[in-house]
Amino acid sequence: MFAVIAAVIFAVELILMLAKEDLGPVLTMNFLTTLAFLCIALHLAGAGTWGSRYRSYRGRRPGPG
Repeated sequence: MFAVIAAVIFAVELILMLAKEDLGPVLTMNFLTTLAFLCIALHLAGAGTWGSRYRSYRGRRPGPG
């Protein structure tokens, strides 16, 4: 999920760069790039899978036996 967010941020940044637009003093291109890299780092760290590590199974557990 974080990789998709990072891709969207990079796409917005590219469109703003091509249009030569600015979002003000707070949302600069460096801020958007840093935010996108943070999302990529969280994705690579496995942040999106923390909640799904412990899945419950109904009935018999899958596997050999």
